Amino acid sequence: MTDDTQPSALVSIGELARRTGLAVRTIRFYCDEGILESGRSAGGHRMFEAGSATERLLLVRRLRALGLGLGSITEVLRGERSIAETAAAESDRLDVEFRSLAWRRSALRAVAAAGPAHRAERLALLAAAGDGTAAHDCLLRFWRRILAPISGSDLDIYLYWNVPAPLANPTADEVVAYAELAAIAADPDMHTAVRQQLWRGRPDLIRDRRGLYAEVGEIMTEVAALVADGVPPRGGDELDRFVGAHADARGDRDSTRFRRQLLTGATDTDRRIHRYWALTGRFLGPRVTVGRAHHWVFSALVHSTADQAHRW
Repeated sequence: MTDDTQPSALVSIGELARRTGLAVRTIRFYCDEGILESGRSAGGHRMFEAGSATERLLLVRRLRALGLGLGSITEVLRGERSIAETAAAESDRLDVEFRSLAWRRSALRAVAAAGPAHRAERLALLAAAGDGTAAHDCLLRFWRRILAPISGSDLDIYLYWNVPAPLANPTADEVVAYAELAAIAADPDMHTAVRQQLWRGRPDLIRDRRGLYAEVGEIMTEVAALVADGVPPRGGDELDRFVGAHADARGDRDSTRFRRQLLTGATDTDRRIHRYWALTGRFLGPRVTVGRAHHWVFSALVHSTADQAHRW
């Protein structure tokens, strides 16, 4: 039997290099960085515990082979993180890096494919967007400002449903479309136009914006189903409830006068708004966006006020 209390054999740096396949200068570097401990022989040469030093260096070598940095490796060696945790974190980091590289590659292809007359404009558009993550952050900031003071889970649901995430491996055309989305959202006038579209009339008169948001959200879910089924804008329960919700939120009542007030300063025909939702639709596929649902209600509201005028 072996006595585990006995110290393990000591080996020189040369022997340790032979056992691990690492260069002597690399082992010295690890010692200087505090990754590996060593002692000194009577002659002043570095000496290492054969078993623990070999195991430690082999672990370092294997983790380095997977591309892990010394910072992450040091955390593993110190027991601050497990190998599984470190590997998962590195995998997540690479996902972000790959998405960034995929965006850059497609952005470069988009610039190269642009005609000479449009290349400078496209270059400026893509440079302003940065990358997919930066462009997505721009869209999120835009909608958080539009929907204030809505927050929490209600806001999260809205953002998930209506703000497309950047594609992991976009084409050149998709990068251009997403960058254009961010550019539209960055336009200060777009902020004013969309707030008017969502809140209607005189937003400053709304007493309970959270309550109005919740009620209109339920109505828009039903309207989205009508849009998906190809039902043209019309008067009826959906429009009446929409108008009623806005009237109640302002301490008013549904009337021809109030319906016309909701159309005062309407921005639903704004070219930028239509372009924004058209681009969004490219990324959300068949999903009916809230923009299309609001435009359906706007058209129904216009028809209802026109019908009232004809009756007079």
